[in-house]
Amino acid sequence: MAAKTAFITGITGMVGSHLADYLIAKTDWEIVGLCRWRSPLDNLRAHIPRINRGERIRLVYGDLRDELSIGEAVRHAAPDYVFHLAAQSFPRTSFDAPLDTLETNVQGTARVLDAVKRWAPRAVVHVCSSSEVFGRVPKEKIPIGEECTFHPASPYAISKVGTDLLGRFYAEAYGMTVLTTRMFTHTGPRRGDVFAESTFAKQIAMIEAELIPPVVKVGNLDSLRTVADVRDAVRAYHMLVTVKPVAGAYYNIGGTHSCTVGEILDALLALSPRKDAIRVEIDPARLRPIDADLQVPDTSKFTAHTGWRPEIPFAETMRDLLAYWREEVARKGAAFLTR
Repeated sequence: MAAKTAFITGITGMVGSHLADYLIAKTDWEIVGLCRWRSPLDNLRAHIPRINRGERIRLVYGDLRDELSIGEAVRHAAPDYVFHLAAQSFPRTSFDAPLDTLETNVQGTARVLDAVKRWAPRAVVHVCSSSEVFGRVPKEKIPIGEECTFHPASPYAISKVGTDLLGRFYAEAYGMTVLTTRMFTHTGPRRGDVFAESTFAKQIAMIEAELIPPVVKVGNLDSLRTVADVRDAVRAYHMLVTVKPVAGAYYNIGGTHSCTVGEILDALLALSPRKDAIRVEIDPARLRPIDADLQVPDTSKFTAHTGWRPEIPFAETMRDLLAYWREEVARKGAAFLTR
């Protein structure tokens, strides 16, 4: 029997690259990854020899804005599983580029699902929405269940509402096996430096290397988050499509460690030998006009269906995140510009 094929949009990102790691290690699937021609391959560098030899993993080039490229990529991949992870995924950026965010995330998702409908209608499809769709949730609705009202607090979150609804629409209208997830905060190695905990870790690593003064610039430290490890997240995504997938189902997925953004910063600072010399400074440019400040999930629906539970403790995630940035700073040095 031929091996299954997984098609991953956004394979060069944090989640996509960790998903590729997981599938290479835990399955016999062939992997086709969609990336833009200018996407850096740093997160896939461990797989470059395998990619060059065409062994189990290959890259195809396309763009969520380009219907023809998406259609050709899906047609050639003929996937059994689709993980649609690609997006303009930075909430703060979406305030400056709302139309770009909506175009990429909403119309891009429609293009992917249309291509799958035409070329791989029997594929099991994972559409990655976001916990940001819930936005500003009143305290009495914490923890957040799947049926909580959407109240998006950024153009990014609005775009993910569209993504979320598209996934369910294609399942209901066309009989496709599309499943939608709202993943709450997940982080770890390879996390982009536009996200709070990752920019904290990057700045700490740069301070330790004496590339910048001993000041960590921050935004809102009071937002409450429930943090999961990205490696637990991709294990959840694999289980999503393989453990009795239910067409049209939608799930909240997240960790069990809830803390403020300030407490995340404290955990990272505690790991640094320079912690006593480092000051914290509010940077107004890092503040959102409106923030989703209570992000605590109820994951019982997904856990009951799949048996998934997070396994990697928060402390290990923070250690690995800081270790990643120390390695990146050592590798690239002064080429980094702090944000």
